[in-house]
Amino acid sequence: MSSPQERLVAQLAGIKELSGLSLRALARQAGLSSSSLSRYLTGQLVPPWEAVVALCRAVGRDPRPLRAVWAEASRAGAAPAPRRNDLPADLFDFTGREAEAALVEQLLRNTAAVAIDGMAGVGKTSLAVHVAHRLAATYPDGGLYLDLHGFTPGREPLEPRTALGRLLAALDVTHPPAGVTERAALWRSELSRRRVLIVLDNAVDAEQVRPLLPGAGRSAVLVTSRHRLVSLDGVPPVSLEPLTDDDAAHLFGRAAGLPRTDGEAVSQVLRQCGGLPLALRMAGARLRHRPGWTVGVLAERLRDTANRFDSVFGMSLRQLDAGQRRVFRLLGVLPGADFDAAAAAALTDLPPDRVGAALEELVDAHLVQEPSPGRYRMHDLIRQYAADLAADEEPRAEAALRRVLRHYLAQAVARDRTLPSPHRGRPAPGDPATAMAWFDLEYANLVASFDAAVRLGMDEVVAELPQAMQVWFFRHRGTDDQLRLLESAAAAAARLGRDQQRAALLAELGFARAAAGRLSEALSAYELAERSAPDDDTAAALALRTGFVRRDLGDLEAAQAHFRRAGVLFEKIGHPAGQAQALAFDGWVTLHLGRPGEAVELARASVALVDGPARITGLVTLGLALAPDDPAGSLRALRDALRLSEQHHLQHNQAWCHNYLGVALRVTGSPEEALEHHRRAFELLEPLAEVQLEIDVRHTYAETCRAAGRRDEALALLDRTIELARELGRPYDEKRARAARDSLLAAG
Repeated sequence: MSSPQERLVAQLAGIKELSGLSLRALARQAGLSSSSLSRYLTGQLVPPWEAVVALCRAVGRDPRPLRAVWAEASRAGAAPAPRRNDLPADLFDFTGREAEAALVEQLLRNTAAVAIDGMAGVGKTSLAVHVAHRLAATYPDGGLYLDLHGFTPGREPLEPRTALGRLLAALDVTHPPAGVTERAALWRSELSRRRVLIVLDNAVDAEQVRPLLPGAGRSAVLVTSRHRLVSLDGVPPVSLEPLTDDDAAHLFGRAAGLPRTDGEAVSQVLRQCGGLPLALRMAGARLRHRPGWTVGVLAERLRDTANRFDSVFGMSLRQLDAGQRRVFRLLGVLPGADFDAAAAAALTDLPPDRVGAALEELVDAHLVQEPSPGRYRMHDLIRQYAADLAADEEPRAEAALRRVLRHYLAQAVARDRTLPSPHRGRPAPGDPATAMAWFDLEYANLVASFDAAVRLGMDEVVAELPQAMQVWFFRHRGTDDQLRLLESAAAAAARLGRDQQRAALLAELGFARAAAGRLSEALSAYELAERSAPDDDTAAALALRTGFVRRDLGDLEAAQAHFRRAGVLFEKIGHPAGQAQALAFDGWVTLHLGRPGEAVELARASVALVDGPARITGLVTLGLALAPDDPAGSLRALRDALRLSEQHHLQHNQAWCHNYLGVALRVTGSPEEALEHHRRAFELLEPLAEVQLEIDVRHTYAETCRAAGRRDEALALLDRTIELARELGRPYDEKRARAARDSLLAAG
């Protein structure tokens, strides 16, 4: 008996069949994203009832008969993913702001974004986080938080492109498109099918925020900034003033543990703190930690310094011992946004127990925040204060910074060694999932550490850190920092006289440039790598990758020469998987050079060398080469390749296999069945943002549409292929698509 989820999937598949539309067209008509619809139709996700209703309405069907099976599938099917919550903890002593909080909540009922502005230390982030926690039930798909670093000391504001990459990654989109416009469109599409509340903290201006705003749907954004973002159309501002005297007194009393908060001494403290929550909490903590003091003593001490921040920060600092004050000062030079006790220990050169105790004291004094257990951060004002003190009082601050940079490098290297990679043998003992989670958590800190190492001229760290992040980068292609990190790393390796390391970094740089569509620049990197006298492993990878770029540029004979050189080198070093890849792609270009018999032999040699997913490329090449003369053998090879791709959850390869199954079916006279495979390839590609493969799929899809008599569809596909090829800088693909379009138009 089928499961409830299987019955629901069958019903949804019936709706799609009834519509007569492609998945993308049906998704568009129903107001859904095609990636979501794909997950519903494959049983990966139980759709919300609203999505079922939208699909039924798109085909003129009454949704009510489906309610029971949907409810059963929702209960028994795939449980909803755990609600993602990146928000910092709500403050236990959050005080006042009832009117402002109510206004923000009211505005969010009518608009998709609200901007909270006010001076530094006035409590913008605290209000945004407090409201986000209060509204958690209204946004069941999660609460996201991103610091835009608009006013963070020592940090440049986060670029919108980078910010979108991190936000999309939080929604499990791991291969975002390259451009800001495309990323923003994908972000809006992903939010449209969710109810998520996003806090964008510390924005520098409206231009930084505008691409990050949601579109249609029920998600919302809370923005905080020191500036009023008046040019953000449709985003109402809520401006925060310092706390009223009553609220300020209440907050100070809670922080200080006072039963009463009246009297002239309290009034003097409140005036000195200026109604700013940050200053009030710190002053209260100072009094609480000095039980022998009266409020009058505190007020007198605060009057000694005219600047409210210097007075409150300095007083909080004076309650600590010399070692704790040193920890505080050094934290001002720590790179990144947040940190753990291990990073603080490396920075201060203290044993874990002592640094842990110091961090606890700093948290108690409100000089350091602990937004989640074991993770710490500093308010921008306090970080700047600590950095200023370090510049004046810490002659060995740079040595401390160098220690923490080496710490991050060592941690990255240790975790990278546990990750499976074709560039090494057996991984070191450890849990790969834990290692990847560490890279996810520390990514921003690793990039900040790299930039600090560049400033300090620490070429060893600069050269080695991107290599330690290689596997992470490969699984998150499209990360904005990768190219600049690799460029700086290759230059650092050259300064160190490490030719082999420079060659490996340049090879990786070429691969990253090719993935970004910069083919000529990729070749330049590969050529520089060749001149750096690479070892055999790097030389083999270089030959293979250069072959890919030459193929994509349409220089098939040069590509073939590089694939054959790669095959020889991989055989020499005993790397059968690499040799199989080289043989398979040699067969691919040989087929396109008009020698199908030779291509079949090369593909069979590739398949015979290896087992498992390493056979996929050879099987696809074999299937394509056999299609004209051996239809059954062709389809068998391609279906074997698809089965391997599915068994190993290789979505990119699944799309590739479906596309060429479409080609083989068209060649063997089944264009309508072929079209279904092309469509499935598109569905699989959409969340991957693999534009080069999309170009290939569109081109072959257009050929199948032409064979099926669907001229208009073919023209639309070719027009888009031309646009994509031009955007990606691929003249060969553009030329092929134009020739196919001209031929189709000439045929009438």
